[in-house]
Amino acid sequence: MARRERRRRDRDKEDREELDERVVHIARTAKVVKGGRRFAFRAVVVVGDQKGRVGVGVGKAREVPDAIRKASDRARKEMIQVSLLGTTIPHAIESRFGAGRVLLKPASPGTGVIAGGGVRAVVEACGIKDILSKSLGSDNILNVVQATFAALQELQDFREEAARRGVEAKHLAPFWYREETYA
Repeated sequence: MARRERRRRDRDKEDREELDERVVHIARTAKVVKGGRRFAFRAVVVVGDQKGRVGVGVGKAREVPDAIRKASDRARKEMIQVSLLGTTIPHAIESRFGAGRVLLKPASPGTGVIAGGGVRAVVEACGIKDILSKSLGSDNILNVVQATFAALQELQDFREEAARRGVEAKHLAPFWYREETYA
């Protein structure tokens, strides 16, 4: 039984080492009770493997390390596979979460990640190297991170979309990809 636990711990360590984990935000919250204020902490953590998988988690606890651990575990459970096209995304997309609104646009190779704090953390953890973004709504970092995550979930491969529409894939391919592939 001890061997099984040791193996499971070793496997968990290997999984944790492969993933890029970023603490995006830590907020202190207060609850007013009879004896005064009771403080707690909320942590927002982004986890990704830099190969197209990313997850976002929120953890709340009375102590900061516990909040970070809870957020990290939740992010690992909620990881999604993102449709990528080389080092960028296949198409432009705008997404909302609460009052947070985020616009993500594909960029040609060599552009880099042009994004603010919350958006940058999510797209870099995902492994996107070239992207343009703009946060349009609220500047609440939790809503911006969640909106970015929602946008990445909605991305579709242009080949699948072309097949669904019944057109050739080259008509939906981004301009820089068209030149490389269909020239």
